[in-house]
Amino acid sequence: MKGERLGEFEELLLLAVQAIEREPYVVPIQQYLERVTGRSVSLGAVYAGLDRLEVKGLVRSALGDATRERGGKRKRVFSVTREGIHTAQEARRVREAIWKTIEER
Repeated sequence: MKGERLGEFEELLLLAVQAIEREPYVVPIQQYLERVTGRSVSLGAVYAGLDRLEVKGLVRSALGDATRERGGKRKRVFSVTREGIHTAQEARRVREAIWKTIEER
């Protein structure tokens, strides 16, 4: 797998895809990240990050149905792969171990 390590933004994207219950596509992912981080997030950054995660095998995408709201365009909907779930869990484990060390001082 190319580029196995996750950057901070990729980790946030991976978690956002998991957190959004209904049709996680680029716009709700971007809005969710802006809401929870309090930072501005560009659609281009979301597209690029999701593409990287897909190349790494951590998410997959499929085209949803065409909708009138989108002028007949289909949404690219994302889901987290089994490897993506494992990677997110491992990132959490590492962060929690580091915080435990800090808090024990």
